[in-house]
Amino acid sequence: MACLTNRLIGFVLAGTFTVSSIAFAKDTPDVSVPHSEKNEAQPNRPLVQLAILMDNSGSMEGLIDQARSELWKVVNEFVTAKRGDMRPTLQVALYHYGNPPATQLVPLTDDLDRVSEALFGIPVSGGSEYCGQVIQMAASELQWSESERDLKIIFIAGNEPFTQGPVDYRVACKDAISKGIMINTIHCGTGVPEGWRDGAMIADGTSMNIDHNQAVVHFEAPQDTEIARLGVELNKTYIAFGAYGREGELRQKAQDSNASGVSASSASQRAVAKANVFYRNARWDLCDAFKEGRVDLARIKAEDLPENMRKMTVEQREAYVMKMQHDRTAIQKTINELNAARIKHIAEIQRDSAEQGGTNTLDKALITAIHHQAEKKQLSFGE
Repeated sequence: MACLTNRLIGFVLAGTFTVSSIAFAKDTPDVSVPHSEKNEAQPNRPLVQLAILMDNSGSMEGLIDQARSELWKVVNEFVTAKRGDMRPTLQVALYHYGNPPATQLVPLTDDLDRVSEALFGIPVSGGSEYCGQVIQMAASELQWSESERDLKIIFIAGNEPFTQGPVDYRVACKDAISKGIMINTIHCGTGVPEGWRDGAMIADGTSMNIDHNQAVVHFEAPQDTEIARLGVELNKTYIAFGAYGREGELRQKAQDSNASGVSASSASQRAVAKANVFYRNARWDLCDAFKEGRVDLARIKAEDLPENMRKMTVEQREAYVMKMQHDRTAIQKTINELNAARIKHIAEIQRDSAEQGGTNTLDKALITAIHHQAEKKQLSFGE
């Protein structure tokens, strides 16, 4: 099937979708089932799985704000990660546990917009923090990789005694590390109490403390505005299709808005994430689905396509998808070039800033632990 890449440049994405059965490429996964439920990593690629367990009791509003503010910064730490020449696949899960019972908000998923949506939707309520119980839940009910080579980490953050609740944290932590899941504890407050330190030691992790009430310092750069604008421009290259198309499209726009509402720096970090390999949307975007070989353009029913594609021939469909992929790649390249300049600018600011190496916040704790523990799985960070 010839790729007619110079045709159909003038087509405009429409927003009307219907739900029906979708035909997919032979021997490829059915993208009508969400990634988060099927939990598929790309073959032969290293896998990084992070479960973040957050105390959402009344005193933890600052912690949740830090997580919302710095999600995309943490994701972008993996942009240069490699094992040999292979970039890893990233999956993130999210729980809150300040108001029993502990609640899974998002299972392990590569749909990072879902993680962002859940973070911005976390309620702040309750006051009974059962650390052992939420660790046990995350270790037992998530679809963790069985490979010893994959990086599997639980981060638990909170400020109450680690001993509370019906589940002994020592039992939960031993069960986690028996599956190769390391546990990092992040105590919100002064020092690291014994239970928080002990839990990390049992599960081969790191214990840390942060100031959860410290506002994250956002170093802004001249490139931020243009990077954020291009991040929104990327949305025009997405082709929402099938049962999850409209939902995914709306979620993408909402998380752009959430990031920009935090700061120019957060919006820029989100745009950079969208310009790199960890931002994957094959569940609802035809470009990603086609690129990953998950969909057969000849077999998709017209009603599962956006309106502007419904009368296209198979060749025209492929030409249109290839055109959107080409446009996306060009925008992503520009974002990454601007980000390189942005990183240099911020490094210069930080060298002269009193905030350099200052108060520990959630993003710093996560990044420090990730870098240290990734080395154990032969993952390196560089250019």
